[in-house]
Amino acid sequence: MAVQGQAKQPQRSDGGWAGREGESDLYYTGFALRSLAILGLLTGKVAADASHFLKSRTAKQESVIDLLSLIYGASLIEASTEINPLQNLSVDWRGRVSDMLTSLRRTDGGFSRIDSATVGSTYQTFLVAICLELLGHPLPSDDPSVPFLLSQRRDDGGFLEVRVAKRSGTNPTAAAIGALQTLKALSPEVSEQAASFLLELQSDEGGFQANTRMPLPDLLSTFTGCVTLWETSSLDEADTQGAWKYGLSMMRTEGGFAGFELDPAEDVEYTFYGLGLLSLLAPWQ
Repeated sequence: MAVQGQAKQPQRSDGGWAGREGESDLYYTGFALRSLAILGLLTGKVAADASHFLKSRTAKQESVIDLLSLIYGASLIEASTEINPLQNLSVDWRGRVSDMLTSLRRTDGGFSRIDSATVGSTYQTFLVAICLELLGHPLPSDDPSVPFLLSQRRDDGGFLEVRVAKRSGTNPTAAAIGALQTLKALSPEVSEQAASFLLELQSDEGGFQANTRMPLPDLLSTFTGCVTLWETSSLDEADTQGAWKYGLSMMRTEGGFAGFELDPAEDVEYTFYGLGLLSLLAPWQ
């Protein structure tokens, strides 16, 4: 799958990867590196060139999600090859990044995507918690982000992305559970109710819907839903055969994966979700 899938979206000459259009960026490069790591192909020139691309982006101002792609991608390359893309950076780089991330704290205890936002985001709070942990500056278990995350929880056991949202969603719930686990603040009750919420979102096709109003399942929600069920020791309660078949149905002839049934093309991001889903579900097949 990897060799065929690279035919449409190969590694660029700068060492990075792009999405369905545009130039290389950290976001899609991060997904490509994760996919290659799953396949055992993050080696040699591919890894060296990707390392060069990651290092080239450390001098720029990046978003939280791009920073996570950079830091996590560098960790994957180091684990696979012992090349550390961040090794020769200035001593204060990690500290400056940590300061930038913590500056996104809002008065509700969560973290926002941009400075102008006035409220925290469940997903951005998850990203900041992960980034700070990877940087060696983890948030404590009594951090204000814990009550913020719990305030995003609804009676159905799911979580909102932002407080003005109308309904719980698969991906905000996955982000909240991931953040609470990172912060060592996930209680059995929250874990069990979140799992029950997610199990209700598995469709007849085997995939998971983003929320109760979405007419079709999608690969992102199926991946994050299954990962969260696995993290909460509840994946046995899902239709793992159905989820496996749904994941396979998203694979396209070029070797990549599309996002949902009507999606006309595949890309690097959804290829990671597909590979990650099938790798996770393999023991159940």
